[in-house]
Amino acid sequence: MTSPIKSKDRDAVIQSLHSGVVPKRGQQHIQVGRADEVRALLRDIDRIADGGSGVRFVIGAYGSGKTFFLNLIRMIALERKLITVHADLTPDRRIHSTGGHARALFAELMRNMSTRGKADGGALPAVVERFVSTALTSAQKRGIEPVMVIRERMSALSELVGGYDFAQVIECYWRGHDTGDEDLKLNAVRWLRAEYNTKTDARRDLGVRAIIDDADIYDHLKLLGRFVRLAGYKGLVVCLDELVNLYKMSNTRARNTNYEQILRILNDGLQGSAEGLGFLLGGTPEFLTDPRKGLFSYEALQSRLAENSFARDGLVDLSGPVIRLANLSPEDVYVLLQNIRNVFASGAPEKWLVSDDALQAFMAHCSERVGEAYFRTPRNTIKEFVHLLSVLEQNPSTSWEQLLTTVAIRDEGNPELAPLPEDAEDGDDFDTSEPAVAGTPIEDDDDLTTLRL
Repeated sequence: MTSPIKSKDRDAVIQSLHSGVVPKRGQQHIQVGRADEVRALLRDIDRIADGGSGVRFVIGAYGSGKTFFLNLIRMIALERKLITVHADLTPDRRIHSTGGHARALFAELMRNMSTRGKADGGALPAVVERFVSTALTSAQKRGIEPVMVIRERMSALSELVGGYDFAQVIECYWRGHDTGDEDLKLNAVRWLRAEYNTKTDARRDLGVRAIIDDADIYDHLKLLGRFVRLAGYKGLVVCLDELVNLYKMSNTRARNTNYEQILRILNDGLQGSAEGLGFLLGGTPEFLTDPRKGLFSYEALQSRLAENSFARDGLVDLSGPVIRLANLSPEDVYVLLQNIRNVFASGAPEKWLVSDDALQAFMAHCSERVGEAYFRTPRNTIKEFVHLLSVLEQNPSTSWEQLLTTVAIRDEGNPELAPLPEDAEDGDDFDTSEPAVAGTPIEDDDDLTTLRL
């Protein structure tokens, strides 16, 4: 007996799958397979909730469902009373940069901050408000000024980089809360979102001498990991997808500086020095193992991310930092198609648009067209099945037998491996931190290939 599916969940799932993207809600209605991988990530979430840390690289081929898997784990983290932030890396959003791209990534993460009550993002003001409210309650019980409680709690952040300025901004939010100054509260949230471009503006509005810039986004994520625990949450999970965009960068120096930042995150996560903070990093196998441009091109990362040499011949080890998503089996795909059929019917079996025979015929058709790729990278298979059900739903007089032969399934290529545009204007072509000659930037070695006499 299946339970009814809410119309908003049904529509969200169908519209997303119709376009070939991952639904943000209703995922529990279509999730199949990968139970071992989910259990491994659940242990990570429990460790983070206990004040530990963790880093996982979720590696899967294009169209294999890694984004869906990341979103599923993120939703589980929300149910366990953790806070999540998530963003996709793009040519304009990177982990490290000198041209504002890292700050753009941090701003996107803050816009997408989610709690169990605000799963669609925009939860940063609510988190700060909760911290202030709990401090006010504690102050009333102890008979002291709320600002004293806030300073007492925020002192735990003083040992971290940027902790003093972070505490000052939270205190500004409290003053705005106490005096009804909405502009001061808004300015504090703007600072926390990395929306200040100059230190002069931040000093004028908040009295702090620093802003969140490219060089310190990771330090502020560590601050947030501790701050959310002070606000009453269990920890912070950071989800970064599409890391293949780092692999595609043509500038070797810029790519390596991003890999150095990943190494820093990995070291902190493995050593447990980032309290209440976890990272989920999604990428393709090329991004991980390519010896020329992937993570394995950076020797320190290769040694830490190398697979267990004993995990072969069907044996697996899910305790390491790399989680390779197992392929869905044909049986898993069959259950997935059943689930999608059930979503279309809003959970009512009497409204199913196709029978089990139709599902088997559809899978046989896919197998004939693209072979085993239809279940290894099932994005196109799912998309075409949703298209088929949509036509049947809107044309009741049509039978699935008539439509099946017209379904065009393609073996999906990987557009993620297309190179990015040249990075000539991103501010990362030159390393200006230690120039060989004062005032002369050091150019990337790759630029020497264009030298002409």
